[in-house]
Amino acid sequence: MSCSTCSNNKSGVPNGCKSNGSCGTGGCNKLSVFDWLSNMDLPSGQRIYNIVEVRFKNDRKEYFKNDKNLPLQQGEVVCVQGTSGHDVGVISLIGELVKLQLTRKKVKDTKNLRTIYRKAKEEDLEKWHYARKREKEIMPRARTIAIKLGLEMKISDIEFQGDNTKATFYYTANDRVDFRELIKQYATEFGIRVEMRQIGMRQEAGKLGGIGSCGRELCCSTWLTDFRSVNTNAARYQQLSINPQKLAGQCGKLKCCLNFELDAYMEQIKTFPNTNVQLQTETGYARHIKTDVFKRMMWYGVKDKNDMMDIIGLEVDRVHEIIKMNKSGKKPQSLKDFAVVEEVVEEASTFDSVVGQDSLSRFDDKFKKNKGKGKRKNKPHNSKNKQKGPKNTSNKPNNSKSTPNNSGNKPNNSKNKRRNNNNRNRKNNTNDQK
Repeated sequence: MSCSTCSNNKSGVPNGCKSNGSCGTGGCNKLSVFDWLSNMDLPSGQRIYNIVEVRFKNDRKEYFKNDKNLPLQQGEVVCVQGTSGHDVGVISLIGELVKLQLTRKKVKDTKNLRTIYRKAKEEDLEKWHYARKREKEIMPRARTIAIKLGLEMKISDIEFQGDNTKATFYYTANDRVDFRELIKQYATEFGIRVEMRQIGMRQEAGKLGGIGSCGRELCCSTWLTDFRSVNTNAARYQQLSINPQKLAGQCGKLKCCLNFELDAYMEQIKTFPNTNVQLQTETGYARHIKTDVFKRMMWYGVKDKNDMMDIIGLEVDRVHEIIKMNKSGKKPQSLKDFAVVEEVVEEASTFDSVVGQDSLSRFDDKFKKNKGKGKRKNKPHNSKNKQKGPKNTSNKPNNSKSTPNNSGNKPNNSKNKRRNNNNRNRKNNTNDQK
């Protein structure tokens, strides 16, 4: 089924992705099927299988008979027989693969399957798109009516029939719900025939879709169809912490992916010794702490003389060897003799981090020195100006040599010495001339 924004063509073919609504990326459809027999020709004289798989909104798929022998292709929009009236859907699978899907879903009675009327016309497509738009408009109003009636249920999804005469309301609830009054109000409010269908939490997540904690689309909305029961034992066998927040998916139940690798863990754990068996040593008993299945390592804790727990890692073969020694009445001196020594390889770092090398207080001393210097220079200057007040030099002659220094600063000793020496030299010269 193509996106609502991209199937604007008269024939229902998507204008955006150009793949007739059968793209395998999951962008346009959920639970997509790849027809790996589409490029193979049938034997001579054999007709194509007359049963077709049709997909409707979200994850609903049904099978219909092509009694009129219409030339159908994957991705075409067709009008099919409904419970009352007709429905509109997209062909998701044709040919010999439909037989395999029927046996997989255990559909044996193929004679009572409903038929395909025709390929969808322009009028049928307009009604279909209008019905799809009504689903979003009706959803908030339907939830408010259920809340006003005090029903402990959640309306999770609404699906309109292609002819816009009937709607199916999918809801989730913990107990049975008496929705007879609800159906009456829905029928009078929306002017349609109403069907209520209860689904589970996992079916709700599959219909609505979403992104899992792994960063990918939910498995139940893309390819997973059979929901097997998941127990907490699956997490224990895989050495996972029993944390409900991490083990639960968007449906509120345990994640289905916990069963994906469970068989591989079960086969490997069979070769491991029993974790309840304690290892006997001369220093005391060693109890099991944790296990790493892929590394084939087991960690045991032994108390030392100071009653401190010393955790030692052992290989599985070593643990079997110690258990055999204990059965024969022998005790190893210490588990450290059997421990695995991990060699630390120092790699040459190409990038050196300079964070933390410079202290935050490295400029404090410089600022203190600069502040002290400024205060010493300004203090005497300000005090003398305050005592003497402003100068009035307008009436004084501009003769720096003859006027005495009234600024209050100390005389420069080096200048006075030079003047005295010059005066002595002048007197000596005058005496010599005489």
